[in-house]
Amino acid sequence: MAHISVVDWWVIGTYLFGLMAMAVWLSRTQEDRADYYVGGRAIGPWPVAISILATQCSTNSILGAPAFVAFAAGGGLVWLQYELALPLAMIGLMLVLMPMLRQLKLVSVYEFIEHRYDLKTRLLLSGLFLWVRAFATAVTVYSIAIVVDLITGIGFFWSVVILGVFTVVYDVFGGIKGVIYSDVIQMLILVAVLVILFFILLTDAGGFTQLIHTVPEERLNALDFAHHGFGDGQTFAFWPMLFGGLFLYLAYYGCDQSQVQRELSTKNIDTTNQSLLINGLLRFPLVLLYCFVGVGIAVFAVNNPEFLNLLPTTENGTPQYNLAVPAFMISELPIGLVGLGLVALFAAAMSSLDSVLNSLSATTMEDFVVRFRSSPLSHQQELWLSRLITVIWGTITLTMAFFVGDIAPTVLEAINKIGSLANGSILAVFTGALVFKNRHGLFACFGLVLGIIVNGMLWQLAPDISWLWWNPLGFFVTLGVISLGHYSSVFKLEFNPSNSGQITLISSQDILNDHANINWYVQSVWLIAWFFALLGLLWIL
Repeated sequence: MAHISVVDWWVIGTYLFGLMAMAVWLSRTQEDRADYYVGGRAIGPWPVAISILATQCSTNSILGAPAFVAFAAGGGLVWLQYELALPLAMIGLMLVLMPMLRQLKLVSVYEFIEHRYDLKTRLLLSGLFLWVRAFATAVTVYSIAIVVDLITGIGFFWSVVILGVFTVVYDVFGGIKGVIYSDVIQMLILVAVLVILFFILLTDAGGFTQLIHTVPEERLNALDFAHHGFGDGQTFAFWPMLFGGLFLYLAYYGCDQSQVQRELSTKNIDTTNQSLLINGLLRFPLVLLYCFVGVGIAVFAVNNPEFLNLLPTTENGTPQYNLAVPAFMISELPIGLVGLGLVALFAAAMSSLDSVLNSLSATTMEDFVVRFRSSPLSHQQELWLSRLITVIWGTITLTMAFFVGDIAPTVLEAINKIGSLANGSILAVFTGALVFKNRHGLFACFGLVLGIIVNGMLWQLAPDISWLWWNPLGFFVTLGVISLGHYSSVFKLEFNPSNSGQITLISSQDILNDHANINWYVQSVWLIAWFFALLGLLWIL
């Protein structure tokens, strides 16, 4: 597949060096770690919303979703069911969790856990985030580097270097502003390339009507009410995707440092909620776009049977369908646009890596370095130490990418499952912090671990249960343990605001009433209407 022209390499090189120049320029305004990690809390809603969208639209999504729609057994447009949960999740975050987090002016979201529970609970959640994200990032770098190597032929080592080193450099200098504004650029390029690809596929198929008539009918089925995912072996049925997706998105957008950090970089609660509202409205059209690219690829493969011969094969001779999109780009796009298409794949990869590296650095700095340092650092010392920690995490994840080869194929099949093992339980810890007056860190820690263990047992012993159900199941197991701590009279637990690290927080409704200039209860109606509109659209499909 290595047929990249000199012009295309110039396009790629110009893009990479342009990102670095922008990061160096943005670094001029950084004075302390608050500037580096939350951009001085002065970033507008649209850049934050688009940055979060870009992170979600990873290379695995751009390659994997079209392949799932076009070729996977049991695949097709049923993946769109997953997106129905997002507008509903945004409502919970806008009205409940984000007002509370904004009140505290946090950098690390896990500081909130210490305020509401204790230090050990904060460190457990923070440590879990660091370990899981670093490991997942290394696997992501490994998988993307393999794809880049197969496409360009430059070798695995240099694929890691191009992706990783450039990302680390602009992350180190640009900080969260570099992450956000580079994500905006990357998203614009990505959407432009996806639109170009779809129109080329549409033209090749003979128009939209012919496209729909040619694709196998079962791949256009977007709703599956016939299955429930409880032991029937149907992972992607409607109910597990709706409820599992709801709990997963609440946890990911509201309790994961890599997402919340950008939401905390805005001016105020109105701006934060505006970014969530924009995300809730725009994510489905984006996913719909690259899913319909998958429909187009399926039709192109039907009309051009020799196309699948362009794909590298696995050890058992099966085509690597995840490479269908880049194979199509290289074979059908003109010189120059091939480079732009590869830039789009680089952009999808970098937009996932940059936010993770910055959040790993922020969590390490806030939850461990600053939290346990006896004497304060100067603003400049904080800034340079933050950059150094970003370099260290970048080095760790890039180095790990060279050692996950033996386990990566297995992990890549299960990468989405890994998040579902813990997301529900993490959400339950945050929910318990909001709901209960009497909170005890021991119960929160035990509930978190128990929820993950229960889901791990389901993974091993009940594989026919959809892994999407692990999210609500882990939530209720963990919340049940936390509830036991709240209501237990045996341990005589009492909330004491004077305890070290704990403070009294007012309700999120009071915060909205005091500080929000927009009625977010009214604005949430738009997301409810959007949910039913999307449901109707999938019903028509």
